[in-house]
Amino acid sequence: MGTLLTPLVLSAILILFSLAALARARLRRAQPRTVVVLVLGDIGRSPRMMYHAKSFARHGFQVYLIGFGGSAPLASLRSAPNVHTIHIPTPPAFISKLPRAAFVLVAPLKVVLQTMYILWALFVAVPLAPEFLIVQNPPSIPTLALAQLAARLRGSRLILDWHNLGYSILQLRLGPKSPLVRVARVFERFFGRRAHAHLFVTRAMRDKLSRDWDLIGQKIVLHDRPPDRFRRQLPEESDALFTRLNLASSYPTLAPFIPTFSRSSSPRPALLVSSTSWTADEDFSLLLSALSAYEQRARSSAAGTLPKILVLVTGKGPLKAQYEAEVARREREDGWEWVKCRTVWLEAEDYPKLLGSADLGISLHSSSSALDLPMKVVDMFGCDLPVCALAFSCLEELVQDRKNGLVFQDAAELSQNLEDLLRDFPHGALLASLRHNLERARASGEWTGWRENWDRTLGPVVVPELVAWEGGTGRAH
Repeated sequence: MGTLLTPLVLSAILILFSLAALARARLRRAQPRTVVVLVLGDIGRSPRMMYHAKSFARHGFQVYLIGFGGSAPLASLRSAPNVHTIHIPTPPAFISKLPRAAFVLVAPLKVVLQTMYILWALFVAVPLAPEFLIVQNPPSIPTLALAQLAARLRGSRLILDWHNLGYSILQLRLGPKSPLVRVARVFERFFGRRAHAHLFVTRAMRDKLSRDWDLIGQKIVLHDRPPDRFRRQLPEESDALFTRLNLASSYPTLAPFIPTFSRSSSPRPALLVSSTSWTADEDFSLLLSALSAYEQRARSSAAGTLPKILVLVTGKGPLKAQYEAEVARREREDGWEWVKCRTVWLEAEDYPKLLGSADLGISLHSSSSALDLPMKVVDMFGCDLPVCALAFSCLEELVQDRKNGLVFQDAAELSQNLEDLLRDFPHGALLASLRHNLERARASGEWTGWRENWDRTLGPVVVPELVAWEGGTGRAH
């Protein structure tokens, strides 16, 4: 018991010391305008929060971007003189890998450590009181409580950016009947109820939380949109990317599958891409089963009807090694000749180039809450890349079946979708139609980039000059 109390006592002392020493900081409003962007995760793997930071910086704010290290943030953020990155220590990796029973016992220690790190960042590392504090949720514990505390003591306006529901993610690991899940839900509702503004990634999330949790504050739907660097690549740019990646050196058997975009005398393999966090809410076995079925169909199809395909999957996560082994097993035992699937890790600047070179995107996102949308599909649409997406509630806010992609329920349906889209590749009518619809939506302004969308929705809340808009055209008076 004493072992458990010691970090709690130390944490309480740190809290009291920080508050006593820095309570007057709220009186020293920073000039120029200042914002804190807080994410309890790897900054470089938190694109939406990086885009927030970039948008605030573009409007002249001093931006303090707080989160874990690991992946490099966007180059534009690293070079911006008014963006200051503050890294907080990452909790020991072994905690997330513990069995369920051990995780429940150790989780309080993780919360105590994160509490101390976040308090140091919010009250010490940020020298002056920020005008706005924007926080990603989830994770909810302890972030939401500390954000409320910092906003109150430093006189900041709190903006909660609801990406998903934290308790629903915890529920995937511990089960819906776990006492910790019930505690997490109460915590998230209590500390997330009140803010200057609530941002939501879907209308469905806004409607549900507004109704069930009676949220207080402005409620704004800010759909994810990609920045301008997500675009279709020229053939020469795609060839340069694959020359630099040099996949054949790491995977010699891929050589016949490496696409050549600008100099090809014969039909090239189709390039499919997916991005995953390799967690339980994305069932990668659906894709593997669909690829096995495609392999059989391609072998038996008329010559030239279906192409060979190269599937590249990006991302890091706990189940990655398990699925890499499963891919190797299927290739070996089933003798894949028409399909190759490999995992790759890309720098942030290369990821949009890969999407802009691909022929088809795959999304296996199922959503723990059924209220969020897959960011990967947003990025793909920014590159005019049609998708095959796993169906779930509210997906229609992003993917319209047979308009900008195809929706599937299981592996058999995904396999059929692949056949329908890739038949007579690269001249198939269905794939061309989906891409044309994406290009038309962008050209007409129906689909905008992150910059225009942010300025139109959140901009008027934080930048007075953007309050008066001409009919949603993106031009301020």
